Amino acid sequence: MRILVVEDEPTLREQLVQALTQASHTVETASDGEMAQHLGEVEDFDAAILDLGLPVVDGLSVLKRWRAAGRNMPVMILTARGAWHEKVAGMDAGADDYLAKPFHMEELLARLRALLRRLSNQSSAEWQCGPIRLDTRQARVLVDGQPLVLTSHEFKILSLLMQRAGEVFSRTELYEHIYPQDSERDSNTIEVFIGRLRKKLPAGCIETVRGMGYRLIDTGDAA
Repeated sequence: MRILVVEDEPTLREQLVQALTQASHTVETASDGEMAQHLGEVEDFDAAILDLGLPVVDGLSVLKRWRAAGRNMPVMILTARGAWHEKVAGMDAGADDYLAKPFHMEELLARLRALLRRLSNQSSAEWQCGPIRLDTRQARVLVDGQPLVLTSHEFKILSLLMQRAGEVFSRTELYEHIYPQDSERDSNTIEVFIGRLRKKLPAGCIETVRGMGYRLIDTGDAA
């Protein structure tokens, strides 16, 4: 999934990026509120992790402006321990969850998985489409119970397709979910990854919708 991390403390920001990347997410970062507000309004993210104590524009104002602009991605706010008034204000402004500093990275990842499950209407940490099962906690995929070896980019694409199975994703949407915003784009990259996934997954489960993109289908239902 594509996650926006807004944190001004460099060490913590890097720790968050490392943990989220290892969990197979694509991460964009902002170090102040002005940059965060801009990114959140012009780019599409599956979720945001937002520190409230930011320079230039405070995190609470950023959150309020996102919601006023109609940006509805799940937001987890980070607050100083004991700052209960910040937690209340953040939830009232539209936050979906909060986490007090200092925190364990494992807890943050678990809370993020819960937010993403809520977004996709998935009640379980395991997603399934036909014989394909994806475990979001362990970042692994099984096909008919057998483990499937995927590269990180293949896993990210399959995760997005499975999270909203049956929905069509354009090449641009898939590209933005596996690469940072400022990376160079090659229109053939997604076709290569889709081709590799098709060789590893059951035949026909990734469908090309001409002129639009790709979607994951349950070939059993299709039959």
